[in-house]
Amino acid sequence: MGLVEGKVAIVTGAGRGIGRGEAILLAAEGAKVLVNDLGVELDGSGRDQKLADRVVEEIRAEGGEAVADFESVADHQAAKRIIDAAVAQFGRLDILVNNAGFLRDKMIYNLDEEMWDSVIAVHLKGAFNLGKWACRYFREKGEAGRIINTTSAAGLIGNVGQSNYGAAKAGIANLTLTWSREMEKYNVTVNAIAPAARTRMTESAFGQLEAPAEDEFDSMHPDNVAPLVVYLASDAAAHLTGQVFGISGGDIDQYEVWQVKKSLSQESRWNPAELVEKMKGWA
Repeated sequence: MGLVEGKVAIVTGAGRGIGRGEAILLAAEGAKVLVNDLGVELDGSGRDQKLADRVVEEIRAEGGEAVADFESVADHQAAKRIIDAAVAQFGRLDILVNNAGFLRDKMIYNLDEEMWDSVIAVHLKGAFNLGKWACRYFREKGEAGRIINTTSAAGLIGNVGQSNYGAAKAGIANLTLTWSREMEKYNVTVNAIAPAARTRMTESAFGQLEAPAEDEFDSMHPDNVAPLVVYLASDAAAHLTGQVFGISGGDIDQYEVWQVKKSLSQESRWNPAELVEKMKGWA
């Protein structure tokens, strides 16, 4: 029996890359999967429904259950329709994997408002949209649930040329912490992953990532991310919530978000001249 046998999962951005691997492995481990993907280009333009359909075909070819969905996560009411579609098709919802996204990278002095808004809309607002409706469902039904969000090192430590993407991913990390506290009493866990893998997004940001020799472990293969997601979606991970995990190849890291690094303390208000001396060497 699989780790998520009989569960129902939604995976957004599941038409290719990391999301595709997540959807396929969730199905292989027994989940019924709603495969959501608009099939957009890297910059968010265009539409191609064949991507989600192909993943559904792959899952069904292996004996799994899946259905395609083409709604936009950036649309608040469309996000509700995604949740409703999973429940209508499979009778319930247990797992939400927020993975959808695209890039529109520019240095801050060249980043226009529309590029900012579009990336925030799909990543941060998209996660909020799906998360809100999923949490409402879990609360009203009184059923345990799992939410796995997708953040990024760009959001946790920053990256040049990714103000919009990094801000969205930092926001997603905070949503993870906040929702975990809000939903704990309803037996809903909320965690996030910060994956590193060879996808069209990473190759756009960092250039072509060379594949290893045929007999070597491909540490950057996007399918390496899926086992952690399946584990976090399972009953075995009920003790984990509000956590952010880095995953790259066979390496898994647990982040401590925004820990105090250094401290100064006195029982009166600081003045600037004092801080000039006291904060020498801080970096």
